[in-house]
Amino acid sequence: SAPYQFSGASVTLASSVAGEQDEQAAVEQAEEWSIIVDNDDVGTDAGYETDNATSASTSLAESIRDYVFENGRRYHRFREGRYNFPNDDIEQQREDMKHSMVKMLCGQLYFAPIGKNPQEILDIGTGTGIWAIEMGDLFESANILGVDLSPIQPEWVPPNVRFMVDDVEWLHPRNNFDYIHARHTVMAIKDWPLLMRRTLEHLRPGGWFEIQEVNHYPISLNNSMPSEHPVAQYWNLIDEGLGNLGIEFRAVSGGRLADKMRDCGYINVTERVLQIPIGTWPKNKVLKTVGLYWRTILLDGIQAIALGPLTRGCKWSREQVELFLIQVRKAYHDNSCLMYMPLHVIYGQKPESH
Repeated sequence: SAPYQFSGASVTLASSVAGEQDEQAAVEQAEEWSIIVDNDDVGTDAGYETDNATSASTSLAESIRDYVFENGRRYHRFREGRYNFPNDDIEQQREDMKHSMVKMLCGQLYFAPIGKNPQEILDIGTGTGIWAIEMGDLFESANILGVDLSPIQPEWVPPNVRFMVDDVEWLHPRNNFDYIHARHTVMAIKDWPLLMRRTLEHLRPGGWFEIQEVNHYPISLNNSMPSEHPVAQYWNLIDEGLGNLGIEFRAVSGGRLADKMRDCGYINVTERVLQIPIGTWPKNKVLKTVGLYWRTILLDGIQAIALGPLTRGCKWSREQVELFLIQVRKAYHDNSCLMYMPLHVIYGQKPESH
């Protein structure tokens, strides 16, 4: 229960400060879109107006890597340009924080009814590999394969976990996996129908494919956020930049990914949507901590998220980006808008007759 350190702030994990009732209430409120507001915490937070990026060590020597450096950040070299965001140590720490936040919000690693004894599990876009490693600990008899464009996973992992540098849209072998998982890939996938077909081909009959994606556009619970709000402007520009690069950034909204899954041939398709608060405005202790985590994640990644789409997609200079981000950082601390982002959990099953 040691405090988790990030950017000068220290937060004790919610499980150590909230009981089971708080945790259960958090999931219910988030999924039923009924988050109770803490009226004592709807002002503007202060003291977090810069990117005080912390550094983290990596387990593999830098000399065996081949990376691209752009605007002061490190990007992957393998199939360069497929993913428009950094893979350096700062971004890896932020990815692990996202994992902790999602697990705290959901109370579990997965939602698909995969049973108690899955044998072959694939994690596409595995990132730092933290989800795959925890699944390996949870299902000791299963083989867990994590696939990513960047070789940033640790060397020391459970014996049933392995990683591979590959494109997430090129999976193998066929009819092999009991469960395929993808999370936080909406900023990278250019052809969702192709990915759906690939996963269907590579699942065993009766196997499950699950997607967990955030719709990265802030929504105001009390409808008080104007279109010119800097945070809203920021995400509209990210959407525009990625669109110019061929990526449907808001593919998860409006039930579109669930529809694509059904169109591909999946059955028993289910979509669950949970609210991720931005900031400390919820009254529930778990959701307040989730909101603090998520705002910190968005602030720590504000430059990493913006540089690729805005310089590559919108043709901005780095100086233009940095100047714009000043007002966005300040705007994130406005709790009065009660901002949140929806987390979409979508899963479907391969028919036994396929």
